[in-house]
Amino acid sequence: MRRLVLAVAVLCGIGLVAAPAAAATPNKADAAAGWLARQLTDGERFEADFGGQKFPDQGLTIDAIFAFAAAGVSDTNAGKAIAWLAKPEITTGYVGSGAEAYAGAHAKLLLAAQIRGKNPASFGGVDLKAGLLSLLTPSGRFSDRSEYGDYSNAFSQSLALLALDRTPAGAPASAVSFLAGTQCADGGFPLNFGEATCTGDVDSTAMVVQALRATGDATNAREGTSWLVTKQHANGGFGVGTNAPNANSTGLSAEALAGHRPAAAVKAREFLRSLQTGCAGAEADRGAIAYDATGLNPATAPRATAQAILGLARVPLGDLHGGGRPQAPVLTCP
Repeated sequence: MRRLVLAVAVLCGIGLVAAPAAAATPNKADAAAGWLARQLTDGERFEADFGGQKFPDQGLTIDAIFAFAAAGVSDTNAGKAIAWLAKPEITTGYVGSGAEAYAGAHAKLLLAAQIRGKNPASFGGVDLKAGLLSLLTPSGRFSDRSEYGDYSNAFSQSLALLALDRTPAGAPASAVSFLAGTQCADGGFPLNFGEATCTGDVDSTAMVVQALRATGDATNAREGTSWLVTKQHANGGFGVGTNAPNANSTGLSAEALAGHRPAAAVKAREFLRSLQTGCAGAEADRGAIAYDATGLNPATAPRATAQAILGLARVPLGDLHGGGRPQAPVLTCP
């Protein structure tokens, strides 16, 4: 039958185009990015499930865009994701509207728009750069403007510096100084500002040192990196506080260490690969990275995989750019 169809097609001048198969790759970061792309709803977004009700998850969708840019694959899905994020109701539902404006969301979406080559001055009907700068306080801190309180933290500030560093005016000096000034005496950086006791946080420090490097503060970035190395577990992983190592913390840390503490970065990547589903796993799971050694959990695997890719790909957030290979590859298996 197939030969008959082909023969008829040739005689009638009909072009038959086969659907392209997903590219196979032995590269762990690429395979992880391919798996992550296949988890997107409609190939464009992630959703959060609360009691059976679905809500847009803009933050995780942006994490995926960062991961695709780091790996240099799944670019088709990255394009769909940024288009979804640019829908006005999706943009304003994330960064806030009216009296509500969130620093971290403005900064993260601004960085995503820049990575994808979009105009941040008119993204989903919002001027993301102007909105972010409107949240800069006299102290140099980017703070939320919200009736629900100010939840800005080291992640918000770091993302703001990374995004604004890409603009012609650069990151405001007061914002760089504020972030550097939050450093604890031992070299680490806390998640929350203004705590009675300064306690370094692994994830926050990994973000802060990347932001400080990008904006020219090599000294404080180097001290933070040295502190980060002291928190590495024997198996190469990083965890939150005294908890066991996890892929999220290790991915961010490996990204921060790459090119600066190569031996520690190699160990961190080895830990990440130990959590990745390989050819012995179910075909649909191959490439996915579990949150921790307890095994793959569908609820935590997308975020764990997205952040692990950053460490596996060894590209700092300040150097991410879109435009990679279009396909979402699968892991090469016999």
